[in-house]
Amino acid sequence: MVRKITCSLLLTLLCGSPLLAQQWAEKMFENTRHDFGTVARGAKSEYRFVLSNLYLEDVHIAGVRSSCGCTSVRIEKPLLKTYEKGAIVAHVNTDRFMGHKGATITVTFDKPYRAQVQLHVTSNIRSDVVFEPGSVQFGPVDQGIPGEKRVKVTYSGRSNWEIVDVTSTNPHFSVRMEAVKARQGQVIYELFVRLDGQTPPGYLNESLMLATNDPQMRQVPLAVEGIVQAGISVTPASLFMGVLQPGQKVTKQLVVRSKKPFRVLSVTCDENGDCFVFDPSTDTSPKPIHLIPVTFVAGDEPGKVLRKIRIETDLENASPELSAYAVVAP
Repeated sequence: MVRKITCSLLLTLLCGSPLLAQQWAEKMFENTRHDFGTVARGAKSEYRFVLSNLYLEDVHIAGVRSSCGCTSVRIEKPLLKTYEKGAIVAHVNTDRFMGHKGATITVTFDKPYRAQVQLHVTSNIRSDVVFEPGSVQFGPVDQGIPGEKRVKVTYSGRSNWEIVDVTSTNPHFSVRMEAVKARQGQVIYELFVRLDGQTPPGYLNESLMLATNDPQMRQVPLAVEGIVQAGISVTPASLFMGVLQPGQKVTKQLVVRSKKPFRVLSVTCDENGDCFVFDPSTDTSPKPIHLIPVTFVAGDEPGKVLRKIRIETDLENASPELSAYAVVAP
């Protein structure tokens, strides 16, 4: 399937259709539009336009630009191998712009062929609601250790303005509110956002929704960011062995780390994992870093090979898993 997509792309370019020549690039994006809705002044508002390389050739993003200074953009990963994912990150400059804003983001590709894709964002930045700081930043947190952060919400306008509720789709967040009536028509809330000790490892990139009694601003999002660090980590988090010919063999290395010395008890592969071979170190003494070579031998069947690798250690609740995959060319 990957080979067919690539070949049809080349034929399209040879036929000289500018419209069709852009479609290969658009197909990589999960979506091309995002509405931030109503956001507070100073709030951190970002959105990742995720794209995946569907082709055998490397994809390179040459540049990205925004049509409006209200939105800044950056490339998360310029070069994408087969099946690798990246993102174009759109950041609304809520500290410098107010009101209804929109921007067109132009993404330029130069490999495997030249193309441009346009992404679109819209937002409504309210000047009467201010977050300090602009988001809840937990930073690095060790798994099992709870954390708490404070955010001040200031509203300028009606004296009876209220935050009536704070909700989240993440069950590991809880919020305590304290309201302070200030002078000169301001209402101030202090939000204490707590992260419990049962939060699983991984990145936090979510939003709390502040429900208000304002009919023109029923909900205001507040970004929550951070990373919960597992007792043990594996690099890379996803292992891509490459695009291989049948019978070809390749070896790559996993780096397994922990803050305290540990042993690797076993490395296993799900399903029919005989195409992945593991070679743990013969040194079985506890140490904080282990190097595990992983060898893949391509079979005769073309297509994507995806397996789940599990590394069992002698640390409590520390047996990480990761995906390993390769593409066997036809």
